[in-house]
Amino acid sequence: MMLNLNTVHKRKSAAITIVIMSLLFVLIFFVGLKYLDPPIEFGISLNFGTSDMGMGDDQPTEPLAPSSQQIVEDQEESVPQESTPTSTVKEEVATQDMEDAITIKKQLEAKKRVEEQLKIEKAKNDAIAKKKAEEDAKKKNLDAMIGGISNGTGKATGGEGNDNVPGDKGGINGDPNANGYYGTGGSGSGGDYQLGNRKPISRPKPDYICNEEGLVIVRIEVDNKGRVIKATPGVKGSTNTASCLLTQAEEAALKTTWQPDSNAPAKQIGTIRYRFSLSQ
Repeated sequence: MMLNLNTVHKRKSAAITIVIMSLLFVLIFFVGLKYLDPPIEFGISLNFGTSDMGMGDDQPTEPLAPSSQQIVEDQEESVPQESTPTSTVKEEVATQDMEDAITIKKQLEAKKRVEEQLKIEKAKNDAIAKKKAEEDAKKKNLDAMIGGISNGTGKATGGEGNDNVPGDKGGINGDPNANGYYGTGGSGSGGDYQLGNRKPISRPKPDYICNEEGLVIVRIEVDNKGRVIKATPGVKGSTNTASCLLTQAEEAALKTTWQPDSNAPAKQIGTIRYRFSLSQ
């Protein structure tokens, strides 16, 4: 160590350091921090006891026996309380809400169906009323034009019909030469005749005897002399097979005559299509 203090400056520095360290050691020894063993306690002292509540001025030095009231309270606290079945309540509420929603939906659907039905019926009634109004107006105009036919003040005499009642049976738009008494106009219809290349010679019209309309197809069998030997009304393609139409179509078909053809077969098959319409 002395080898390190080989100069005057180093020796002075070492001396100064030793002096300073000595002074600090003395200062710490006499003036340093003071402490007590054991240390001083801090805080608030707590009274000895065995419960959260009490009364009186006589401080016992041992734990007291529990009173009857404390025993009852402890028992009450130890009894588990029944939990409310919240999940069940929620399920019942949800189920009730769902049932109410379904009931409301059914009521709305029923109301909608009733409204639609009423709307359809109203449209039908309006159409019927409109048609009746048009017919009444038409009759009124015709009545004014021909001098009061609805009041029976015409000047013509006689009558026609099959009811044994005075009057002229038929329709105001009918044909005076027709034999039918039903429909709103016209006297039946002609036909669509099909028999190879043979043409009909006579084509009688079927009479109208009922309030029916539609297409009646008659299957016919014709000999080579042009006579219809068999007629079958209401075959495939007919749109109305009411008996009152079939009988008249059959009768008209049997009265129909065709061009004779010696080269034709003894029984040639063909058809006649009769269109019955109440408005024509």
